[in-house]
Amino acid sequence: MTLNLLKLCVGVEKVDELAAWQDGWRKKGGMDGKGRVWHTTRMTPRRRDELLKGGSLYWVIKGHILVRQALEDVEQFTDDEGISRCHLVLHKQLMLVEPRRHRAFQGWRYLKGEEAPVDIGKYGAKRAKGELPPHLRAELRELGLL
Repeated sequence: MTLNLLKLCVGVEKVDELAAWQDGWRKKGGMDGKGRVWHTTRMTPRRRDELLKGGSLYWVIKGHILVRQALEDVEQFTDDEGISRCHLVLHKQLMLVEPRRHRAFQGWRYLKGEEAPVDIGKYGAKRAKGELPPHLRAELRELGLL
């Protein structure tokens, strides 16, 4: 059974913004000069080994789970102020998932593999003619039209 993380993507309105932000970092050599991009959290997942056996970080954008990224590593560190923190190191490929409404929460949550939304395609892959962007798909689903 795969174990994943669920996290709010605060300040982002669409998957395009998340992708642009991460692409910008990668073009600069990543956040560490080695091409890696991560999300920093205060709490370190205790189930690290389970997460690294095929787990992903599922992003909640504007109240909907819309996209996921495979976890490449979970690195604990201490910042300059002596506070323990964690880098969730992310694979560069964004995978769109079937939109699912999710309420706001603080921090991150574990998400069991069988509870995770199904993949609907790679972000950036050419969409089929007439295929809806993720944010519109989520809105129509919310209205009961999909």
